[in-house]
Amino acid sequence: MLTFDEAWETLPDGVRPAILLGNGFSRAWDNDIFDYSSLFQAANFEGRDAEIRALFDRLGTWDFEAVMRSLVSSQIVGEVYGFDPSLITAIKGDQEILKRALLAAVSKSHPDLPDKVNATQFRAVKTFLSSFGQIFTVNYDLLMYWARNQTVDPIWQTDDGFRQGRLWKGFGTQQEVHFLHGGLHIYEHPEGVKKHAYTGEIGGGIVGQVRSNLEETPPRFPLFVAEPNHERKKQRIDRSPYLSFCLRALGNVDEPIFILGHSMDENDFHIFDAIKRSQSQQIFVSVHGDENSLSNSRLKANAMAYLSSTLTKVDFFDASTAKPWG
Repeated sequence: MLTFDEAWETLPDGVRPAILLGNGFSRAWDNDIFDYSSLFQAANFEGRDAEIRALFDRLGTWDFEAVMRSLVSSQIVGEVYGFDPSLITAIKGDQEILKRALLAAVSKSHPDLPDKVNATQFRAVKTFLSSFGQIFTVNYDLLMYWARNQTVDPIWQTDDGFRQGRLWKGFGTQQEVHFLHGGLHIYEHPEGVKKHAYTGEIGGGIVGQVRSNLEETPPRFPLFVAEPNHERKKQRIDRSPYLSFCLRALGNVDEPIFILGHSMDENDFHIFDAIKRSQSQQIFVSVHGDENSLSNSRLKANAMAYLSSTLTKVDFFDASTAKPWG
């Protein structure tokens, strides 16, 4: 397995690759905050708390998406086998509760302000990310968004497609930063897709604004893809001009692509399909921990199945050697 630097040295001179960030990027900063088990502990499952927590327990997981997939499968079985309609309605309702709980848990456990990340870490992550020409992320959190906007060196100017009034105007821009599954700072508005930004006032941080929106009646949610499988994720993406634009941009990449901190699970097949349809001929996938473990053997097998072709070479690098946060 390559180190990150060894993978970088294989690039042609002058090439600035793209990068796709997964949850491992955020967990590399603070594993406790962005681990699914922490989100599970912070979750509020409303009036179905006992039933949904029992479902997590019986399935032996803290993975919200795994539980969502089970609920969707149960709905399908119930519809085919003629279960009591009230039971199917309850299962559908639990799917919506699960999505709301995940979003609320992310905003509840998320650091309030960027000062939770120290200047040394911001310099390290800005240096790391500034080497890439385009940045794609499936993370909902604000770490990368904060890093872009910090004034510490190096100066790193990127275009996220948002313009005056914080309104997204991606078409016709040189957008370089793409939140493929939405983010805490992005929300739908009658004028279009907008983003939150720090107001400079007490409580004016982005996380504070998100929490205020969630407490409204009815609650107002960020643009957020939390569907259980790649088919339904793709359907949700297709309904959003912002999300569909970002996914198409991934499919238009013609430079090498680094994939950092992604599990390569099938539920993001829509993303891998976009990469495979791109013109990229070099893809580097990170592996965290023992490369021969069962989970990493599956990761590598999935990466080869989803991404490799006669024109595209897939290599693997040790995630611990990337050190995006220093």
